[in-house]
Amino acid sequence: MISESNNSLGEVHASIKTDKRKGWRRIFAFLGPAYLVSVGYMDPGNWATDIAGGSQFGYKLIWVLLMSNLIALLLQSLSARLGIARGLDLAQASKNAYPKWANFPLWILAEIAIAACDLAEIVGMAIGLNLLFGLPLIWGVSISVFDTLLLLLLMKRGMKSIEIFIISLVFIIGVSFFLEMLIVEPVYADVFKGFIPSKLNGSALYIAIGIIGATVMPHNLYLHSSLVQTRKFDQTQLGKKEAIRFNFFDTSIALNLAFFVNAAILILAAAAFHVNGFFGVAEIEDAHKLLHNLFGNAAPALFAVALIAAGQSSTITGTLAGQIIMEGHLNLRIQPWLRRLITRLLAIIPALCTIIFFGEGSLGSLLILSQVVLSLQLGFAVIPLIHFNSDKTLMGTFAIKTWVKILAWASSAIIIYLNITLVINEIKGWLTGNGNHWAIYFIVIPLVLACMALLVYVFVHPLISKAKEDKKLVPHGSASSFKAVNSISYHKIGITTDFSKNDEKIIRNALMQGGKDAVYTFIHVVETAAARYHGNNTLDNETKLDEENLVKYQFDLQNLGYQITYKIGYGNPALAISKIVKEENLDFLVMGAHGHKGFKDLIFGATVDAVRHRINIPVLIVN
Repeated sequence: MISESNNSLGEVHASIKTDKRKGWRRIFAFLGPAYLVSVGYMDPGNWATDIAGGSQFGYKLIWVLLMSNLIALLLQSLSARLGIARGLDLAQASKNAYPKWANFPLWILAEIAIAACDLAEIVGMAIGLNLLFGLPLIWGVSISVFDTLLLLLLMKRGMKSIEIFIISLVFIIGVSFFLEMLIVEPVYADVFKGFIPSKLNGSALYIAIGIIGATVMPHNLYLHSSLVQTRKFDQTQLGKKEAIRFNFFDTSIALNLAFFVNAAILILAAAAFHVNGFFGVAEIEDAHKLLHNLFGNAAPALFAVALIAAGQSSTITGTLAGQIIMEGHLNLRIQPWLRRLITRLLAIIPALCTIIFFGEGSLGSLLILSQVVLSLQLGFAVIPLIHFNSDKTLMGTFAIKTWVKILAWASSAIIIYLNITLVINEIKGWLTGNGNHWAIYFIVIPLVLACMALLVYVFVHPLISKAKEDKKLVPHGSASSFKAVNSISYHKIGITTDFSKNDEKIIRNALMQGGKDAVYTFIHVVETAAARYHGNNTLDNETKLDEENLVKYQFDLQNLGYQITYKIGYGNPALAISKIVKEENLDFLVMGAHGHKGFKDLIFGATVDAVRHRINIPVLIVN
């Protein structure tokens, strides 16, 4: 259905009050959104890239982690600023700024990023369950679909419950790795040398881009701009300025904690594997096994517990981001459980296919690939974010300063340059290999060129657009102006009937809409098996009885002075009703609601919703 709310994450929008709190309690009221964002920076995808980087290159890629964290801190603070100053999330702002034809591919690319992120959570969760309890990977992947139920439960209890749950899991991850460092005992002098930048090429570039994609995650930019709106604060200049300042504290603390966790994983891999000559450890299972061989039982157990906590926490934020992206880009809101189920299935299917066709040992490579996919999508989120924060017309006094713009565009340039380099190198590698290259020339290269063209457009469009005054500041447009209100009269009114006790109420409401000047058409649909097969040739007993009831309605109301006709439809109620509405050229329809909802809708169907999406006339629903 089309979203009826202008608010991002409408279920929890402005649900946490901050205005009545003072001192530290006021500051703590703002803390929380960045912790939900930060779990994306320490998810199982990070583990795969950090372990691969640490085992293969020792401490040499720590500077990439630090650079990624600083870029993330800058971009997440811009995301929070957008949400607070404009009251829009990044997807809503993109929908307003770019034409429809551009928004659809932007949504598709964002959904791919969500699926890649969720894929990492699923695989990590399954691996963690396998390592700790011996549960087969394919079972772990399959049961991860039920994570969506946990999120629904937490959403009902409010945003603070979600934040407390996430912070608890982050605490478990942090403690686990602190204890891991005590067990492994790295040489910290060598660790500090890793902060010196070094040249990236070949596999180091691939892993470095994976680290960037795993750290600066595009879905987090959408998520953060929405989560800051869960705080109810004073919508004045002073109130927004205070909210931006407190959220910057929140972001700085949470993301620096995430950096220490990431650095701990890479240092653990370097100290445990690279130093001992194990240079090719890229699989989480191999890391767990080697930890057991090198350091006994405690280290691998802590490793598995932290992995499960990382997967569980990250999957919650990923599904929330999926809801934000769909509602923002498409103005389309579906049931939360269905949105989260779709997100999960988009990730489960490739994971299951990988296990079935390539074996469980290939999941580690799939994890790293998912992070590279995330990095490749970053430009499509980062460029609009910088544009929106730089626009003084829309942001007013909250538009970012010149030095912040320079840092933001430099960060964007680094990410895009590394991504383009990686894509070119990968295509060159494929072309130099054996086999038929038609798919590369006719599918891969055209898709890459199309994405490049879209990226250029996303960058150029706000610069050349001369209609800034026409840009909407709300997701769904502005309210219309009314100077006079003319009454609307309906002449052909349809009334759906099922001969239940509700019919009288439905008919009374219909007659009030047109009085005795309108023509009323009673509509009844026969749903028997014979009706579904034979259509209007059906002559069964139910059809005859239904027509007799319609004739009785017609006779009684004609005696009261109303103009009455009737039509019988056959088979699917929604299709039959919409067909009659169009054939009879009706201009108003009155329907009764069936009274059931939720799970019963799945069983019995929801005729009202199905009908109103098929017709373009007003519908009055009588409960």
